[in-house]
Amino acid sequence: MKKLTTVFCALILGSSMLMAQNYAKDAKKEAKSYAKDGWVVAPGHHTLERQLEKSYQMRDEVDDMGYPKYVTGEAMSIGQNYDAAKMQALELAKLTLAGQLQTEVVALVENNLANNQLPAEQAASVTQTVMASKNIIAQKIGRVITLVECYREVSGKNKEVRVMIAYNMEMAVEAAKNAVRDELMKRGDDLHKKLDDLMKL
Repeated sequence: MKKLTTVFCALILGSSMLMAQNYAKDAKKEAKSYAKDGWVVAPGHHTLERQLEKSYQMRDEVDDMGYPKYVTGEAMSIGQNYDAAKMQALELAKLTLAGQLQTEVVALVENNLANNQLPAEQAASVTQTVMASKNIIAQKIGRVITLVECYREVSGKNKEVRVMIAYNMEMAVEAAKNAVRDELMKRGDDLHKKLDDLMKL
C-alpha cells in the first residue's frame, strides 16, 4: 500500500512538473508574439512571459467539483496617457468577464430548472433578467486579479493598454446572483427567493 501511495504521489508530481513546463513554453512563445507586435510592460511589472504563464495556470485551475475556479476577461483601450487607457481597459475587461458570467449563469439556471420544477414563463423571466444584467453584474464584481497588463505606443504619443483579469468563479456567481436578485425585486418579482436554488454551482 505504501509503495502504491508513493507511485501515485510521484505521478501527480511528474504531471504537475510537465504542466509547468508546458505553461512556460507556451508563455515564452506568446510573449515573443506580443513583443513582435510592440507590446511592453510598464516598469515594476513582471515580464510578459511570467504574466502569461500565471494566466495559463489560473485559467486551468478547477475547484473540488471540477468546475473552473476563475472566470477571465480581456480588453484593450487607447488613451492619451497610460492610466486613462488602463482604467478604460479594466472596465471593458470587467464587461467581457460579466458577459462570460452571463453565459455561465444562464447555463446554471437551465441545468437546475428540472430539479425546481419552475414554470416555463418564470424560467424565461430569470433568464431574461440575467441577460439584461451585464452592466449591473460588472458593477457588482469586486476587486479583480490582473493577470496580464502591457501597453504599446500608437498614433503618435497615445498609449494602447491591454489587460487580462480574473475573478473567483464562486464570488462571480454570487455577484451575478445579487445583481439578478436586485433586478427581480425592483420589478416586484418574488422569483428572487428561488435564486439560490436556481444558481447552485
